[in-house]
Amino acid sequence: MDRDWLQPLQERDLLPPGALAAFVVGSTARGWDNARSDYDVYVIASREQRTSGDVVPVSLELPWIRTEQFYARNRRWQVTYWLDAQVDEIFDKVSWTAFESGQVTDDTLSYREEILLSRLGNCLLLFGQDWLASSLARLNSSAFRSFVVVRSLGALEDALEDALGQLEAGDLESATISARLAFGHVIDALLESHGEYGSQLVKWRPNRFRAADPKAIEFTKYWRIETMQDYDPAAPEAWIKDVLALCQDIAMRVETV
Repeated sequence: MDRDWLQPLQERDLLPPGALAAFVVGSTARGWDNARSDYDVYVIASREQRTSGDVVPVSLELPWIRTEQFYARNRRWQVTYWLDAQVDEIFDKVSWTAFESGQVTDDTLSYREEILLSRLGNCLLLFGQDWLASSLARLNSSAFRSFVVVRSLGALEDALEDALGQLEAGDLESATISARLAFGHVIDALLESHGEYGSQLVKWRPNRFRAADPKAIEFTKYWRIETMQDYDPAAPEAWIKDVLALCQDIAMRVETV
């Protein structure tokens, strides 16, 4: 299996000498992919890999990562190169010292940095068992889970305030949108508290929900609200109030540490 994944990379000279680890991430690694899904591979190296591909900004000392794309086996492949030192820096950002001192904010991690940490626990390892085991231990002992949960709960609070204000003003259409946003944020917080990260990728929320299997709400009820099955456009106020009350109830059950 590893050889099947590595061969297209080796044929294109996309594995730098001395690479520390390589692993498949995203929907393919989790078994959620389909015939149109990309193959995403992360490569961890000790030195920067010079490629002809794209340069993507990150908020680190070396403020970019490099990517390569190619087509093989009827799929698009994207290879993303991270330096081991960049991963160290990301972990430093979400240390308990940083979290407890108030240094961790919504902007602490860039999108790409957060996705990297989110995917470590659900990847298909190609090589680098020691590197991955060490990184998973660091992830589990870091404040990353608390960081994402607290952020989602903060977004929930903002959406709740918006919805309540819009309700009071009689702006039921805006209140409907705010209630939907609030529900998404509280579900993300709940799933993140169970170690199911990746709330930026909303399309996978149902899959993440099934994987986490939280006790605070059943999937059927979650899905009825997510798809607004009980929403009556002629009388939306009841649905809005029910959703906001449910959001507050679920939020009380979310553990932040």
